[in-house]
Amino acid sequence: MVGTTTDDADVIVVGAGPAGSSAAFHCASAGLDVLLLEKASFPRDKVCGDGLTPRAVAELVRMGLPLREQDGWIRNRGLRVLGGGHRLELPWPELSSYPSYGLARSRMSLDHTLASHARAAGAKLVERTSVTGPVRDERTGRVVGVTARPVDDAGHRSGDEVVYRAPVVIAADGVSTRLATAAGRTKRDDRPMGVAVRTYFRTPRHDDPWMESHLELWDGEPGRSNLMPGYGWIFSLGDGTANVGLGSVSSTAAATKVDYKSLFAAWMRNAPAEWEFTPDNQVGPVRGAALPMGFNRGPLYAGGLLLAGDSAGMISPFNGEGIAYGLQAGRVAADAIAQGLARGTAAGRERAFGTYQRRMKDDLGGYYTLGRVFVRLIEHPEVMRVCTRYGLPRPLLMKFVLKLLSDCYEPRGGDMVDRVIAGLARIAPAA
Repeated sequence: MVGTTTDDADVIVVGAGPAGSSAAFHCASAGLDVLLLEKASFPRDKVCGDGLTPRAVAELVRMGLPLREQDGWIRNRGLRVLGGGHRLELPWPELSSYPSYGLARSRMSLDHTLASHARAAGAKLVERTSVTGPVRDERTGRVVGVTARPVDDAGHRSGDEVVYRAPVVIAADGVSTRLATAAGRTKRDDRPMGVAVRTYFRTPRHDDPWMESHLELWDGEPGRSNLMPGYGWIFSLGDGTANVGLGSVSSTAAATKVDYKSLFAAWMRNAPAEWEFTPDNQVGPVRGAALPMGFNRGPLYAGGLLLAGDSAGMISPFNGEGIAYGLQAGRVAADAIAQGLARGTAAGRERAFGTYQRRMKDDLGGYYTLGRVFVRLIEHPEVMRVCTRYGLPRPLLMKFVLKLLSDCYEPRGGDMVDRVIAGLARIAPAA
């Protein structure tokens, strides 16, 4: 069903990352005519840790993706944490809401798989198409489409600008989110901002069943330099390589002012020898990306335009995880859009579209608020030092920390730890 005779689709989705492909898949599965626009061509790379928490896995299961090892996935049991002279292995919790395992897969492969899955569901995927801005209704100012131009593999213009029209548009075009910016959705400076850098190494431990997290990031020699707010990771990919990177966070944009490649080099000089992270084993350069956190751009819906994934700052301040929330946002957005397009009046349609923001804020707003408090605490090196040295040896505390930081807890019911986290998230203001 199409909104008017001049519309090109029921919904236009800009960006075929996890959020955009999830939205396109769920919209197409609901019977909508979907146009999915992607500026690159697949397969294409994205800077990411390539690790998926059980929360993200649950979203992939909802999409009906095959998650077997022969399909390119490697499962992990939980998190191995190192810091303060301690080493602890924390299995993913057994919950009714999420599976008890995580996954890892390179974004080069993951994003291609998700976009192909959306196309198989009926979405029309148009690659090498750079969206340049919104199209607005002259009378109401409502977003009713986008302008775009074809580009080559290097991102250079390769054709004339075109206009695509639809009753509703989803901006899932990542951190820079040209579409949301052009529509006047400015980012908030009172939200945390992170930065991550990563590369790949060939390693004999490429099939390690634990996601490894190093909680002590020094900007020089350990114990004789500054302790940074963040962590380093090693995520085995099962294909002969591991994704190795680090991320740091700040309650302001200050996080982007750190020399992360030098910080990464300092960490690599002290990396565990058994992983064999040598220059000869490095695959590709060290690349970095910004991590917008805690709903740093909004509103999530207004005037025909929804924001999903990184374009809305849906990255967790606790751990830098964004894939799970992008997948969730695509699913929730699709439901709101399908309900809205089935309404008989414009007012009814807008009410249904507006449920997207309310549902996302109700579910994640309080949790992200707790995350902002967490960031302000770990910005103090002495807090990080005390937490790693004295917190890791305490099993109950670490169980609490794992569930809180990974957002893997029962929102209703569960054990005492689940009830405490859920209670804190409910009482925290969802700003």
